[in-house]
Order: sequence, then structure tokens, then C-alpha cells
Amino acid sequence: MKISEQQLQQVDRQIKRLLKSNNFYGTRLREAGITGVTCEEDFYSLPFSEKQDLRDAYPLGLAAVPNKDIVRIHSSSGTTGTPVIIPYTQKDVDDWAIQFARCYEYAGVTSDDRIQITPGYGLWTAGIGFQAGAERLGAMAIPMGPGNTEKQLQFMMDMESTVLTATASYALLLAEEIEKRGLKDKIHLKKLITGSERSGEKIRRRIIDSLGVEYYDIYGLTEVYGPGIGINCDHGHAMHVWNDFVYLEIIDPDTGEVLPDGEWGEIVLTTLVKEGAPLIRFRTHDLSRIVPGPCGCGHDEHPRIDTITGRSDDMMKIHGVNVFPAQIEEILASFPELSSEYQIRLSHLEGRDTMRIYVETDGTVDWEDLRMRVARRVKHGIGFTPLVKIVELGVLPRSEKKTKRVYDERYD
Repeated sequence: MKISEQQLQQVDRQIKRLLKSNNFYGTRLREAGITGVTCEEDFYSLPFSEKQDLRDAYPLGLAAVPNKDIVRIHSSSGTTGTPVIIPYTQKDVDDWAIQFARCYEYAGVTSDDRIQITPGYGLWTAGIGFQAGAERLGAMAIPMGPGNTEKQLQFMMDMESTVLTATASYALLLAEEIEKRGLKDKIHLKKLITGSERSGEKIRRRIIDSLGVEYYDIYGLTEVYGPGIGINCDHGHAMHVWNDFVYLEIIDPDTGEVLPDGEWGEIVLTTLVKEGAPLIRFRTHDLSRIVPGPCGCGHDEHPRIDTITGRSDDMMKIHGVNVFPAQIEEILASFPELSSEYQIRLSHLEGRDTMRIYVETDGTVDWEDLRMRVARRVKHGIGFTPLVKIVELGVLPRSEKKTKRVYDERYD
């Protein structure tokens, strides 16, 4: 997907704004001798930016506007290292709400809907983004925030919520509680919109079957507005990305080479009109591809990315083999006897690395036979045999936020 003349002009304006502001990015561009872009070759010669660059700019080194023009800050959800602080102007906040309202519209949400918002508020962008989009659309926002499952279920019934927004992990927890308590006939949910973490087909199907909802995935990251820069429509899992606000590239994560549409690689984003903290060629580390060809919904002005398969920095190296959690998840999903939940633990025992995979099933199957079949299929898929541990359905932890599935204990 080539960059358009209008997008080039927008990037050029962003570079000149950054140079004038003399912020962290502007200083880097000046030191690299970059004064603007006039053609496609100029754009693709611009250096990438990384999350560490943003950490190095802490606290407000990313601001490309005077402090008096900053109306809000947000911070990425990481729990370790120097925080990333992203400043927003009023226009940034308004633009984000416009994008989020568009997401709701693509999911068929209208002003008649009641949207129950369970993602977190505060420095994290999720909750407030879902709320601002709902208000922009004119729908009723029910700003619950995370946790307190009893009250979530009470409000879901009493307020007759029609749309649930959540991480996939919390949506699963709520779905299991609704099923366990026999509440399915007492809720009015029609749609579920999840974000913030990757969700495989098995967890999607489990939630859809339990809640009877249409399922939508939203895309975004704090560094680039937050959730709401893209969503899938009714014609598949691929997510439309709002290329009037961001320019999308897919690169080879090892070489940095820009890949053609259809090839899998790492998502790189450039903000076209963001004022508070413009980003140029930001490496997200999310792995996907640009889906070629037209979409059945007819909105071909907005390119589509495929379901996120994982992150380039999530790779585990064990016994000399590079393994991604998504590979394990895909293998486990081929066993109908297993639930959608799993946990991977890497440890170093008696001089060698070991992978343990915990999976759930019920009491209707032969656990030992299942354990051996799972181990064999994983070995066939990744090249070595893990230790497979079968546990009862519901034993693995559910989360009100994101579920942590990989624990690397080799360096503890």
C-alpha cells in the first residue's frame, strides 16, 4: 500500500512541526539532517522509532506543543521500566473520539445502544476511549471500569446493556459466570467489542456461544491515540485502519524492509494529524499483514490488517528453537477436548531448559491419553517435546484485565 500525495504532505507538515518544537523527536530529526519529505523515497528513508525512544523522552519530551496546549496525558500499560507519557491536545482528544465513534458504527452500534464499559480508566487509554466514542456516537455509556463482577452482572441486567466492551480475558470470565448462574435469558447483549490483547478463535467461539453476541476486535495502542484506530466489520476478522489519521506499513521485523500487501510482518504506524506527540514510523511489534483486495462492506478507502498473531518481541527461545505463543495456541485449539485457556512456563532444571504447558479439560476424557496426544502434536509443530500438565476446567486463572499466559522463570 503506497503512501498517497496527501499523506506525504501531512507527514512533511508533522516533520516541520517537530523540528520547530525542538522536542525529543525534532532533535533526532535535525541531527539526522532531515528537514521534510517530498516523495515516497524520502518517506521510506525516515528512521524508525521504538518504544525505548519514547521512554528516553520521559516525562514530556515527546510534546510537540507548549505545555499550555496539553489537556491530558496517558501512559502505556507496561508495569516495568520508565513509563511512556503521551500528551494530548484538545484536537487529539476530539480526533480520537471521532475514530472511536467510527469503530462503533462499523460494528453496527447506534445511538439507541447502551454500552457497558469494563476496561480500566486512569492513565490507561482504554476505558476513557470507549466512553468518549460512545458519547460522540450519542449512545448511553455505562462506565463500569474493571472488576466487581457482581455489580457488572447486576448492571448488565438492570440497565439492559446491549454492547459489552472488555478485554477478551474479562469477557470470558463474564461469559462463564453468566453461564454458571443461568443468566443468559436475563441479559440483552447483542455485541461484544474487545481489545488490548490477542484473542484466538477458540476463546472467541467460547464467548460467542455463551453470550450469543456478535464479536468485534478493536485495534490501537496508547502511543498512537489508544484503542480505536481500527476495527473489523461484518465481513471477517480483518480490521479496517483509519488511514486518514495514521499511515500503515508492514515491515520485515529483522531487516526493516517494507513488505508488499499480503505478506506477514510487523505493523509500523505514522500519525498524520496528531498534535501533542506525533510519531514517525513507530514500530508497534504487533505481527499482522495488510489484507489485499476489496472488502465486502465496500469501505475500501480504509486498508485492512489481519488478526494480530502476536508480537515480534514475544518470541521464546528454547533448545535453540524460536517459538511464538501463537504457535502453541494454534496447536492447542485443534483439540476440541481442551478449553481456550492455557499457560506456558519456562524453567531451567538440572542444566537444561524446560517448557511446561498447562491446559484445561473436563472429567469426560482420559487425561493421560490427552496429555500424550497434546505433547506429540506440540513436538511435531515446534520440534521438541514439552511437559504437558492437564488440569480441571476453571483451574487456570481468569483475569479482569489481560491474561498472562507465558511465564519465563529461567532468569528468576
